[in-house]
Amino acid sequence: MQIRHILRTVKVSTLVPAMLAVALLSMQAMAQSASQGSAAQGAAPQQPLQRPAPGSTASAPAPQGQSGQTAALKADDNYRLGSGDRVRVTVYGQPELTGEYAVDGSGQMSYPLVGQIRAGGMTAHELEKALIGKLSPDYLKNPSISVEVLTYRPFYIVGEVRTPGSYPFVSGMTVLNAVALAGGFTYRARENSFVVTRTAEDGSKSKVTAGAHATILPGDIITVRERYF
Repeated sequence: MQIRHILRTVKVSTLVPAMLAVALLSMQAMAQSASQGSAAQGAAPQQPLQRPAPGSTASAPAPQGQSGQTAALKADDNYRLGSGDRVRVTVYGQPELTGEYAVDGSGQMSYPLVGQIRAGGMTAHELEKALIGKLSPDYLKNPSISVEVLTYRPFYIVGEVRTPGSYPFVSGMTVLNAVALAGGFTYRARENSFVVTRTAEDGSKSKVTAGAHATILPGDIITVRERYF
């Protein structure tokens, strides 16, 4: 009986460690398979590369567009040049005759080979024709000339504004824009009626009553009147 009991004890003592080892191995295998499955789920599927069809070309991203705008202001066909305007004259194929020129206080413009030319009162197109007539045929044969306005003469605003004076003209300006540039109205200003003094082609001046949204021109004098209490 003692021998049988000893044999049973020996069998149990050797069997238990073996069972524990098998259990540990199976648990490690299950944990490894679970971690591989989660990694496969988290990874994004790879898309196969698509080759372009024969004859087609890959389109590259379009470069950022440049404004293409120049500093020159396009002059209205009816705009008349005057004192303080600055123009660019381009003579194609003649860089020595191409440049920027100002109209002086008397309406004259100094130009190479030509000397003084009366630009005041002319449109840009009329000045082009006048320069062609001066340069051809004595200096150039069939010259090609273009004239564009770089800067307009300033406008003036006086009266009931915070900072009266002269200001650079911008195409499309209104009386209200001019008041804003001059710092706004004073507390005494009449805000719905203004007097605009404008110089005609012959040099004569005229005064007109204008509203806040009236368009102004280079050289205009805007008067902001005092309101009546």
